[in-house]
Amino acid sequence: MIVVSEFIFWISFSFLFYIYFLYPLLLGILFFARKKPVSFDETYEPSVSLIIAAYNEEAVIGSKIENSLKLDYPTNKLEILVFSDASSDRTDEIVKSYSDRGVKLVRVEGRRGKTFCQNEAAQTASGEILIFSDANSMYETDAPRKLVRHFVSQHVGCVVGELRYRHSKEERGRGVAGEGIYWRYEQLIKRLESHASSAVGANGSIYAIRKRLFEALPSDAVEDFVRPLKVVQKGYKVVYEPAAVTWEETASTSAKESQRRVRIVNQSVYSLIKDKSLLNLMNPLRYGLFGIQLWSHKVLRWLSGIFLLLFIGFNIPLVGHSVIYTVILAGQGIFYLLALWGLLCEGVRKRQAPRVVHFAYYFCLSCYAMLKGVFKALHGGTMSTWEPNR
Repeated sequence: MIVVSEFIFWISFSFLFYIYFLYPLLLGILFFARKKPVSFDETYEPSVSLIIAAYNEEAVIGSKIENSLKLDYPTNKLEILVFSDASSDRTDEIVKSYSDRGVKLVRVEGRRGKTFCQNEAAQTASGEILIFSDANSMYETDAPRKLVRHFVSQHVGCVVGELRYRHSKEERGRGVAGEGIYWRYEQLIKRLESHASSAVGANGSIYAIRKRLFEALPSDAVEDFVRPLKVVQKGYKVVYEPAAVTWEETASTSAKESQRRVRIVNQSVYSLIKDKSLLNLMNPLRYGLFGIQLWSHKVLRWLSGIFLLLFIGFNIPLVGHSVIYTVILAGQGIFYLLALWGLLCEGVRKRQAPRVVHFAYYFCLSCYAMLKGVFKALHGGTMSTWEPNR
């Protein structure tokens, strides 16, 4: 029994160590070992269609359109499309008020979901390059240029920008600090993956794709995960461009961010299961390093919650057999107490916990959310109705 417990304990520890530490380290070694020149052209100006996602966005859609109209890109080559997923507030009215400045509204009835609406909007788009954005995502003025400059290379099919977080005045001091830490970690991995082969996935607030490579997806697919995979499947590269920056406000609570993560992981896993061709991308023998990246960055991380449970569950019977197991269990106990402290601060007292406490809480909540999303997908459930996280 002790031998089995030790085996499972160290296996679960090895997976956790690999997912969060060894995998980024290996990518970092590849980054410095495989110096490759960056191929782009700052003067390259293809026609662009900026497609903005909107559902009941009257509070921010005007600011988003103003932000889009101020982008540093030739106006005769920039088309601005806003799709409204059956909005019931003043979103459509506000968008229509900008029609004299070239902004187009694509209204979709019936609450069909973000992916379905993007499919509809892309059919009417005229640009060679499609850039996808959210209504609450405010671009730096040079963001489109930083994205499209990579398409001068015919090997590039998709370019992913960088999302940065800030607190609103109302939420300052109460935003999700862990969300910002998580995204900085994600940005580092995306940068390293892009250099090694291709970035795994995108962020729905800022990514671009060649229109000729655009493929309509099922409405229950998570578009910013599946579309880049489809690009790789077609033999093109997905580039991460950290200089193409957009800003969003953090979620006001970790619970809201957790709900969003459940939905994203649920749709991602469901998409992999439903589209068997995507599973081929996980084969390192066929797709090389990218297959390893997809396993490491996505699949294994989604299962982090299981490894955490096994790690502590099989640590307990080993206490007393070696001091190392006692020390490790004490360390885990402290970590989970910090997470509980964070839960009490945010869930009960409704105030921000100290940073280290909040990070422990956010990490545990994220692992739980990812595992919940996986189980929902494995049981055939998918959460396709789109609800922006505000």
